[in-house]
Amino acid sequence: MDNSEKILKTFENADKALKTNEIIELSGIEKKEVDKLIKVLKAEGKIYSPKRCFYDVKK
Repeated sequence: MDNSEKILKTFENADKALKTNEIIELSGIEKKEVDKLIKVLKAEGKIYSPKRCFYDVKK
């Protein structure tokens, strides 16, 4: 499982919108990597930002 899959799985397990720090804590991935993957996943349309500084998976 690559890191982007880990992040998506983290959202599924949390079942709520998460802040970047929560994603880092729950997934165990470094901040720099999480920041990069959030941008990629947003560009791919897999996640979105329901409000400032929060992210959630598109359902």
